[in-house]
Amino acid sequence: MTTPLLEVENLHVAYGKIEAVKGISFTVQAGQVVTLIGTNGAGKTTTLRTLSGLLTPTAGTIRFDGRPLTGVPAHDIVARGLAHSPEGRHIFPRLTIAENLQLGAFLRKDTAGITQDIRRAYDLFPILGERAGQKAGTLSGGEQQMLAMGRALMSRPKLLMLDEPSMGLSPIMMQKIMDTIAELKAAGTTILLVEQNAQAALTLADQGHVMEIGKIVLSGTGADLLHDESVRKAYLGED
Repeated sequence: MTTPLLEVENLHVAYGKIEAVKGISFTVQAGQVVTLIGTNGAGKTTTLRTLSGLLTPTAGTIRFDGRPLTGVPAHDIVARGLAHSPEGRHIFPRLTIAENLQLGAFLRKDTAGITQDIRRAYDLFPILGERAGQKAGTLSGGEQQMLAMGRALMSRPKLLMLDEPSMGLSPIMMQKIMDTIAELKAAGTTILLVEQNAQAALTLADQGHVMEIGKIVLSGTGADLLHDESVRKAYLGED
């Protein structure tokens, strides 16, 4: 068995006295799409924020690409190859689409490579290329999500973390985002996906983990979880 690209073991995270993540463990192999599903408050976003260095765990270990990640500053985590497209997008509204993408490559010095990756972002999301000089704050929610994903890809990550990429989007725009994730998967991008649309997430995922109140309560392949009776009742709205 190859060493996982990401190893999370017995991770605990707290906000003051409130423990939001209660000893979860999971791995992500290179080339996989792994999804965390669960209701609001399950600890999914907290997990991603901890992996990207925005929160400090109270216990447990995180290893990325064979090296410990706990205590590493957020910008160094990006430099090591872990990119985070956060919930709520957090694009820079007063900057143009092109400027937002360039900021995603702030740690890089390879001008030709950056130009190439901006073109790739425009290939993935043609609407961004058509409006490259437009202020990001004037984009629709779906277009802002495309920009957030494109910006995260500009660091050429070994692992791309996507937090609720379909939140608040129309069904058509949500399908576009999911199709893009499938395209990235087909190209070999490793993805850790947090997504409330369990059906879409599990359809894409190689592995899935169901989180409830800070704990992983069920794990399996995406296909197995899609057909699990308890998952279907709780997360897919089926009786």
